[in-house]
Amino acid sequence: MIWKEIISKSSDYLEGKSVPDARVASELLAARLLRVGRGLLAGELEKNVPEKCVEAMRRGMARLVKGEPIQYVLGEWDFRTLTLKCDRRALIPRPETEELVTRVLSHLHSRLPSPVSRPLVVDVGTGTGAIILSLAREWKGEAAFLGTDVSEDAIVLAKENAAKCGLADKVKFAVMDGLDEFDEPQCVDVIVSNPPYIETAVCETLDSRVKDFEPRLALDGGTSGLDFYERYLSDAVNLLKPGGAVFFEIGESQGESVRQLMFDCGFDDIKTEKDYAGHDRYASAILK
Repeated sequence: MIWKEIISKSSDYLEGKSVPDARVASELLAARLLRVGRGLLAGELEKNVPEKCVEAMRRGMARLVKGEPIQYVLGEWDFRTLTLKCDRRALIPRPETEELVTRVLSHLHSRLPSPVSRPLVVDVGTGTGAIILSLAREWKGEAAFLGTDVSEDAIVLAKENAAKCGLADKVKFAVMDGLDEFDEPQCVDVIVSNPPYIETAVCETLDSRVKDFEPRLALDGGTSGLDFYERYLSDAVNLLKPGGAVFFEIGESQGESVRQLMFDCGFDDIKTEKDYAGHDRYASAILK
């Protein structure tokens, strides 16, 4: 059997089992086994498929049929310029979060007080490490980068990704629940986070690929979905330097609520911005 045939048969099988985007999933599985990008599959389609790859395709399809996300089946996923290990220890990195990184980089370039020799950037709820590792890779100046998470498993995964991406010397990670474990106040320049912001009741209605496989801890934002912001914004006031900034991802109906919380905590230059779908998705503010 050649790759063209196995991809076609796999796609038909997955479609028959109601797996979403069956053709794309089949091509991604094949590309992973061939160790090429999906865009380079055309050059491999007429080659024979080794039996071990046939078996691996079958195992991958079985996991997809059970509802497991393709990112976990592949074991890795691209985020901006990085290819990250991706498994059930942490939330799957989303395209929307790539834009959060862009906003932080823009701030670092344009708004940091000068001179700043080595700003400290903290990513709260780091998960795979996608945000903080991308910032460390793409920021060309001097900086200190720290990723924190309440989940020890997530921190282990983030450290694995730091090593995988050659960034272990640039980014530190710590198991931390809250911002009150820092040794001194006013020591951080930027706090960034894609926190849990889905209402508890809504978590039960999510697609099974999310609800049954991704960590609930990274999804559930409490009854209102605002638990993270209510807790961390007040702590951020003590931790940030004057002129320091926060950058958060938010739920599509939370813009006004998060703006009010930021205002009540004494932040200035408060912004909520939309994603490409036109939904509120990003909130940022500067500490007066």
